Amino acid sequence: MKNIYLDYNASSPIAPEAAAAMKPFLTDYYGNPSTNHWAGKPAKEAYEKARQQMAALLGCDPNEVIFTSGGSESNNHALKGVFAALKERGNHIITTQIEHPAILNPCKYLEKQGANITYVGVDRYGLVSPADIEKAITAKTILISVMHANNEVGTIQPMAEISNIAKRHNILVHTDAAQSVGKIPTRVDDLGVDLLSVAGHKLYAPKGIGALYIRQGTPIEPLIHGAGHEGGRRAGTENIILAVGLGQACELALGLAHTEIRELRDYFWSELKNYFADKITLNGHPEERLPNTLNVSFIGKVGQDVLAKIPGLAASTGSACHAGTVELSPVLRAMKVDEKIGQGTIRFSLGRYTTKEEIDFVLRWLKEAYAV
Repeated sequence: MKNIYLDYNASSPIAPEAAAAMKPFLTDYYGNPSTNHWAGKPAKEAYEKARQQMAALLGCDPNEVIFTSGGSESNNHALKGVFAALKERGNHIITTQIEHPAILNPCKYLEKQGANITYVGVDRYGLVSPADIEKAITAKTILISVMHANNEVGTIQPMAEISNIAKRHNILVHTDAAQSVGKIPTRVDDLGVDLLSVAGHKLYAPKGIGALYIRQGTPIEPLIHGAGHEGGRRAGTENIILAVGLGQACELALGLAHTEIRELRDYFWSELKNYFADKITLNGHPEERLPNTLNVSFIGKVGQDVLAKIPGLAASTGSACHAGTVELSPVLRAMKVDEKIGQGTIRFSLGRYTTKEEIDFVLRWLKEAYAV
């Protein structure tokens, strides 16, 4: 059996162009970019070029971008940094029930530090209501953090509308855009956000690199203290190699429309519906959804059991098996997906290198696995 990768939301391959851009920095350009001599200059230039490439994709000033070790660090910096900077003004943060653990767990930590967190629910499509966000606002609200697109079901949140509400109340807005950057437009002024998190390995860059957009004038404390790197906002010797890879990946993503990926995903869903009919259901918003994401439940089956019969297929489930019982993910639970239906959930996430031939292979495998 051949191997087919349909787990791009978990991680993407490094784009060949990004790998090629990184290669010289493994051998030739080893200087510290904070030095002023001949060895440091090319490293500094490459680092700042990568920052410009990231800024071009986000539609912001390069000085508003800092590089981090990934999406988790960016999220932690946004939440903890704003709370530390504004806790004298207020201690209330609003987020949603379907956030990634890189948001939910920092929120739990901040609750121990005196923060009051409101976790707003979502509808059956995984969509949060801006009206519910506004209802949760108090006089002490300092930050609203809502993910741009959900990693499991792909639902895209109405960030511009949420940001407009926040601005009327003088509240900062952060979005975890780990899943959306490089797949759909993420220009910060269109979204209206003050902070935005990027994870490099979700957009064909290496693991271990990310970025945090911080709108100029946004009050935020550093997460990592040390020397004055990144304009004093993030200490640590710059990771030139990985930043160059991220910058090149951003440049590649700038002109992509993802039309082909969307068409391939829709073909996949159409074929699944035709064959399985009332034995399969879609999770997530039917339209406001990432172009590469297809989250479905095979009714009467357990997702992990189905995938276990297809060892050549890399995909993810929406539930976890513990001691013979199936536990739904917090996202599906928040969407009020029926337990018996949710246990059959599989997330297929397509990418730049997915082919129709591969989708046809997977369709055949799924039909065979379901029949057993």
